Amino acid sequence: MPLAHRSLMEAAAARFGWRRAYGDTTEIDALLTEQTETAYTGAADHAALATAKNDDVLAVQPGVLDVRGRVLADVLYLEGVLTGARNRGLPPELIERLEDAVDHGHELTVILADTVRTTAALHAAS
Repeated sequence: MPLAHRSLMEAAAARFGWRRAYGDTTEIDALLTEQTETAYTGAADHAALATAKNDDVLAVQPGVLDVRGRVLADVLYLEGVLTGARNRGLPPELIERLEDAVDHGHELTVILADTVRTTAALHAAS
């Protein structure tokens, strides 16, 4: 939703990272589309910066470490969401999807850690 159409509460929520629940799949689809568009709009800038900056294996390392830290924090938060959903007896389909997301997130953190180790190993070998 463009900023001009947002309520004050929605603008504050966006500013402070608050989220509200959506009971309508049309609203959810619109939000997911907006998130995707925003990410891809910024991707061009990220790619240009990464291309200019990441000219050797050690230059890659800080960015990967940063991403891993953020992903890990988000996955651990998501684990809390999963625990709450389990404790409250929410539907099994939701629990399964949350479990899949948590498992995938942990796999991603392992891959990113391996990538960081690879940067150090390649640097030591050169």
